[in-house]
Formats: sequence, C-alpha cells, structure tokens
Amino acid sequence: MLNQTSVTEFLLLGVTDIQVLQPVLFVIFLATYIVNVAGNGAILMVVISDPRLHSPMYFFLGNLACLDICYSTVTLPKMLENFLSIHKAISFLGCISQLHFFHFLGSTEVMLLAVMGFDRFVAICKPLHYTVIMNHQVCTQMAVTVWIIGFFHALLHSVMTSRLNFCGSNHIHHFFCDVKPLLELACGNTDLNEWLLHTVTETIAMGSFFLILLSYFYIIIYLFFKTHSCRMLRKALSTCASHFMLVVLLFGPVFFIYIRPASGSSMDQDRTVAIMYSVVAPVLNPLIYTLRNKEVKGALKRVIRRRP
Repeated sequence: MLNQTSVTEFLLLGVTDIQVLQPVLFVIFLATYIVNVAGNGAILMVVISDPRLHSPMYFFLGNLACLDICYSTVTLPKMLENFLSIHKAISFLGCISQLHFFHFLGSTEVMLLAVMGFDRFVAICKPLHYTVIMNHQVCTQMAVTVWIIGFFHALLHSVMTSRLNFCGSNHIHHFFCDVKPLLELACGNTDLNEWLLHTVTETIAMGSFFLILLSYFYIIIYLFFKTHSCRMLRKALSTCASHFMLVVLLFGPVFFIYIRPASGSSMDQDRTVAIMYSVVAPVLNPLIYTLRNKEVKGALKRVIRRRP
C-alpha cells in the first residue's frame, strides 16, 4: 500500500543540465541501446536456435543476454525521451516501478554470474560428472531460483521506498529512479531503508562475488596440481576470461555505489558509475562473448549463411 505523499511525480535531472549536449548524448545513447538489443538479441537467437549451443554454459549465457536487454530497457528509453523533452517528469508509480525492475534485473544478473562461475568450476574440475551435475533440470532450477530471489529482493526495496513520505523537492539528481536518490528526497526517518539497502544488497552482491572467487580459486588450484603446466593453466583459464571480464564490469560499479559508505558518495560520481553498469556493461557483454568464443562466432556465421 503506497504511503500518502504530496509528490505525484518526480523530475529526472538526467546525466547533464548542459542543453547543447542533450542531442549529442541522445545519439550516443540511442546507438548504444540499438547495439545492446541487436547484440544480445543475436546471442539469444543463436543460443535458442543452434542445437550445438544447447549446453549449460550457453543456457546461462542466453539468460544473461535476456537480462541485459531488459536491464537497459528499464532506464535507457526514459533517458532518451528526457534528452529531447523539456519537462523530464516520471510519475510516482512509474518511478517506483522503474526502481523495482532495475533492482530486480540487476540483482538477478549478479547472482547469475555466480551461477555461471559455478558452472565453469564443474566443467573444468569435474568434467566426467559435468553432464550429470549440470543437467537440464538443475540448470533450470538454478536459473528460476536467481530470478525469484532477484524479484523479491527488488520488491522489498520498492515497497519500503513507496511507503516513505515525499513532501519536499521532487528533483531527482539522476537519470533514473534509484533507492539512494529517493531516500535523499524523503521526509522523516529513512534509517530502516538505508539499512536494508546496504545489508540486503551487500549480502547478495558480496555473497555472489565470494562464490565467484571461490569457484576461480578451486579452478586454479585444481589445474595447477592437475596439469603442472603454466601453458595448460593459461589455456584452461582462457575459457573463463569472458566471464571474468563481465564480473569486473558489473561488480566494480556495484560495489562503488551500494557497498561504499554513504559519506563518501557524490551524485555526479554515482551517475557516471551508474552509466557503466546500466549502459556500458550490457552492450559490452555480447562483444566480449562473440569476440572470445569460437562456438558463438561459429553459430552466428551459420545463421548468416542460412539467410536467403
């Protein structure tokens, strides 16, 4: 139940207030969004259509591509609209909805990367049992679980934020509705909201990151004692390079915004870093996997050849 509030809409101040840059930024971010949808859409298409990619690794990659398309769609269309609009408003319900889906898809992607790290661990350290451990039913259950956890994590933040009273300024110093900028506008005590933001979000982010590090630690130890060869170690780890790049691209900005103490926060810094994980990371994911993965490149070539 939404709390009674005198604010019926918010004004998103966007990336910059310099008017001459608005059309330029519109073109840049529109091109980025098109590349994101086309690139991730292509990966999703080949993962579904090519039988050679019907394996756990590519099942999770398909989930990642779907998440990246939806993740950018939560923020970029509204940002593009505001670049060309004088009245950069978003309704109260629209703002809470944007907040919900942003955290839903973002936290799901964080946990999905941990699942993908576990998949690489099983594939490298237990190759003979890989198809048994990572069977279709287990992969589906893992994917559904992270989506459900992500949904309820976001629901917690959206419900708690919607219950706050907003009686002052409605100017959000950001290009989308997020918990931290909204807490700065709220009237009354926001200690519980801030505690939930740091504790719950930190648990999901740090827990996922720890599982990824643990997976890589066991992979390195296993390969070092199994192969006794640095060349073989590098070759095996190269199969994890794409995943590791995604981890760095996503977790770095997330830690900067949500794990860092609030006293060190700056809205300008937060907006810049938010562009990294909400705009740049999703568009780089298909490029990273396409350029480094022979199977995906081969599948894309086969799709292109089949076209009339």
